[in-house]
Order: sequence, then structure tokens, then C-alpha cells
Amino acid sequence: MSHCVESMAYTEQAPWHNLGNALPAKQPIEVWAQAAGMDWQIMESPVYYQVPNPSAASLVLPFAEQKVLFRSDNHQPLSVVGSRYQIVQPQEVLAFYRDLAEYAGYELETAGVLKGGKKFWALARTGKETVLKGNDLVKGYLLLATSCDGTLATVATPTTIRVVCNNTLAIALDGAVGAVKVPHSTRFDAEAVKRKLGVALTQWDGFMYRMKTLSECKVKTHEAMNYFMRVFCDSDQHQSGLGLSNERALKKVQAMYESQGRGAELQAAKGTAWGLLCSVTEFVDHERRARSPENRLDSAWFGQGALVKQKALDQALQMVA
Repeated sequence: MSHCVESMAYTEQAPWHNLGNALPAKQPIEVWAQAAGMDWQIMESPVYYQVPNPSAASLVLPFAEQKVLFRSDNHQPLSVVGSRYQIVQPQEVLAFYRDLAEYAGYELETAGVLKGGKKFWALARTGKETVLKGNDLVKGYLLLATSCDGTLATVATPTTIRVVCNNTLAIALDGAVGAVKVPHSTRFDAEAVKRKLGVALTQWDGFMYRMKTLSECKVKTHEAMNYFMRVFCDSDQHQSGLGLSNERALKKVQAMYESQGRGAELQAAKGTAWGLLCSVTEFVDHERRARSPENRLDSAWFGQGALVKQKALDQALQMVA
């Protein structure tokens, strides 16, 4: 992600290997857009194709069913999509939080661009937080992200971050992530998404009650190993995205769980199901092999890493069911 440092901004502590531009707290959306590299527009153009003509100049004809999306600032192409594809602009993602910050106490904490502009996001604190045993602080966030290459719908996801290690985990109850998704075949209506999120955000208390239950669930050595085996080495190996690195992953997460993970010695995590879950989320967010921090973040939030974390949560909740 070193080539994309200018495409991320943050307040307070620098996330993800100290990349990005630091901002003072409570900055206007316009300042965020510039600092996060989101002060440009997605433009569109018809797709044309060239027809050879031996006796004259080649014909250039339009293909009406598709269009090219490109950046307004550097004219770099982003994707080729269907003619009905609904664009969500980078500054729309930031503007989503304007009234939430003004009236509901939300505060933007990070925002930025991935893959040259094909994906972009903003993450804001909701003001909700819980302290588990041993001063293990978990804060509530709202993540809004989208893409312009067809790889991601516009998704608003209630998320938790464990402060001691900056691990992220999507809020989920009963095996379902409490996200609101808007496909690009539909116009993005920010107010409608906020209304739907009202239900998801009320899940915070129930979700954190279950996390407290995990922190009170003591785990024996063989139970810990069985848990890691179920997360990383079951019949769905290919879905975990870990492939031949399963053995390395097992050794690493076990060591992190036993003592090497950030916060592993806190009372809530030491020898508990919460500690098992935290070791997996820390591994996915910070330790898993990736071509770059940018790719690791993309995977941890939107790709295979997110699936691994969801599976780890499901397996942990089964231990206290």
C-alpha cells in the first residue's frame, strides 16, 4: 500500500502500518475528502469498438450495453460495467456520515481508497463501547464501503474494534452479519440505508453480551486446538483462502492465543473463548501473509479474511451455545 499512502486519512492512532495522512479530530467532510484521496469523481464513457475496413478508414462503433468508468482527476480507467450500473461517488461515502456526526455523535476515524480507486470506504466511531474483564475495551463503529468494479456492493456494516490490538469484527447475531447492502443495479439512497441500519445498530448490546459470555468461557488446551482446526483445517479449506499456509496459520494463532498476541494476557482473553476469537482476528488483520498491507486490509474487510473471521465467530459462539 506504500504507493497509496496519499489515499488514506485517519485521526488518533495511525492504523495499518502507519500509512496515511493524519488529521485533527472533527474535520469537515471536504477536508476528509482531500486528505483521504477521495476528492475526485467517477466519470463514465460509452464503450466503442473498431471494425477493420480494408478499403477505407476503420469504423468506430458504440456498444450501448456497456460503459467505461474512469477517474476525473487522472483519467485512469476503473472498470467496464453494464449500462444500468449505478455509480456511488467517493464523496457520497463520506457525506453519508455528515448528519450522523452532527446529530448522533459519530466521528470519522479512517477513510481511503483501495486498488487505485476501485474500492473506497469510510469508518466512523458510533460512541458505543464495552469494557470486558481486565480493561479490554471494545468500541462500536460503522463501516461504509463500495466499489466501482463489480466486486462489492455498497455495504454499511456495524463493526467492532478491540482497542488493544486494533482488530476488526463485523457485528453478527444468529450467523448473519448485520449489514445493509445496496447492489449497483439500484440507486444508493443514503437515508433509506440509515433507516434500515437502525435495526442492525440495536444489535450492539446483544452482540456485546455474547462477547462477554465468550470472555467468561474457560477453554482447555485440547478445546483450543480443536477450535483452530475447525477454523483453518476443515473440509472447506479452499474457502478459507489459506491453502498450504494452514500449518503456519495454526502455529501462529496458537502462539498468539497462548501469550504472543496483543492483549492475550488480559483477563478477558487469557484461556477463554474470547481469546481464541481475538487470536484469529488479529492474525487475519495483522499477520496473515499478503502482497501488501492494502491487500491484507481488502481481504480482512471484504474478502477471504472476512470469511475466516466470520467462521471464527460462529465456531466461538457454538462453544457457549
